[in-house]
Amino acid sequence: MVIREVVSQQEISDFLELPYIIYQGDNQWIPPLRQDIEMVFNKAKNPYFSHGTCIRWILYNDTQQPIGRIAAFINNKTKDTEPQPTGGCGFFECINDKPAATLLFDTAKNWLVAQGIEAMDGPINFGEKNAWWGLLVDGFIPPVYQMNYNPPYYKKLFEDYGFTTYFEQYSYSIDINAERPEKYNVAIQKYLADPDFEFRHFEAGKAGQYAADFRTVYNAAWSIHPGFKQMSEKQAQNIIKALKPAIIDYLVWFAYHKGQPIAMFIMLPELNQWFKKLNGNLNLIGKLRFLWMKHFDASNRKIFGIVFGVVPEFQKKGMEGAIVMAADNVIRPKKRWDIIELTWIASFNPRMLKTVETLGGKLIKTHITYRLMFDKSKGIVPHEVIH
Repeated sequence: MVIREVVSQQEISDFLELPYIIYQGDNQWIPPLRQDIEMVFNKAKNPYFSHGTCIRWILYNDTQQPIGRIAAFINNKTKDTEPQPTGGCGFFECINDKPAATLLFDTAKNWLVAQGIEAMDGPINFGEKNAWWGLLVDGFIPPVYQMNYNPPYYKKLFEDYGFTTYFEQYSYSIDINAERPEKYNVAIQKYLADPDFEFRHFEAGKAGQYAADFRTVYNAAWSIHPGFKQMSEKQAQNIIKALKPAIIDYLVWFAYHKGQPIAMFIMLPELNQWFKKLNGNLNLIGKLRFLWMKHFDASNRKIFGIVFGVVPEFQKKGMEGAIVMAADNVIRPKKRWDIIELTWIASFNPRMLKTVETLGGKLIKTHITYRLMFDKSKGIVPHEVIH
């Protein structure tokens, strides 16, 4: 076996094409978009390169056939927020071969050690946590957009190498038309009766304003997370800009108190239901096909929630249920969607887990974010629970 840093066009092509070998015959797999993967490694397009570094490798067998890949990265804004300097690895794909996996993990680990790093999380992303984060260990059904899907044997490859669970991430399925708890109806009526409160959905002509509102709620709601770093104005604008082609206005909701944003519930059509027809390539033809499907293909009956947040001042005051009902009251009459899949509900966030269960959510997938301590004498400290 030989492992090479991905530099040449051929190596980039092999990196992108390897999953088609790994998942050949797997009817549950949906190819991720090549353009999405390459954006992670593009210094001109991924803002994380302004405060971090990233490298990737491709593994070949003795006949020069690609059999594995991995990336390693360091986020300088977060690496020192843990008990030890911590980096990450991701975009791991490998045949079911322990020596091949070991060589991939060793390569990522050795590179991180050379940078002064003492632990490695994986599989994670050199970017926002909502994409490519965690190893699928239960619920091997088609993935939603930018969620990791992998063969079951990856779990053994990670754990045999020494990775230990840092936290789990859960995905839930909710019937859009199911009856909501009565307290949610009480909450929405209470807030609608108060002129200081307002619920609004996205308007394309005001994308800049909604990006600012997104940032305000995000920074306030996520400030309780250990090691949290404030989202910049540029980051917020980039996120909304990236989402805008997929946004359907009445699926993106904000709540306001005296004109100030206090909550958000951001949903999108489940894009993989359309992207699976593009074979992983959103080129010009793919973009045209996507736009047609977005407006005319009604076979996609699923939406997925990507962000839900309430500023601390209004948590535990019924706002969680109220914004859900505000969205329901507009979405349901359209009779366009049947299921919402909520992703990335972390094991360290019991409050959100309780909210989802109250909504009747059915657990359908579990991902694990692992941590590997380079000094085997040191155990990991589990992710701090948010109370």
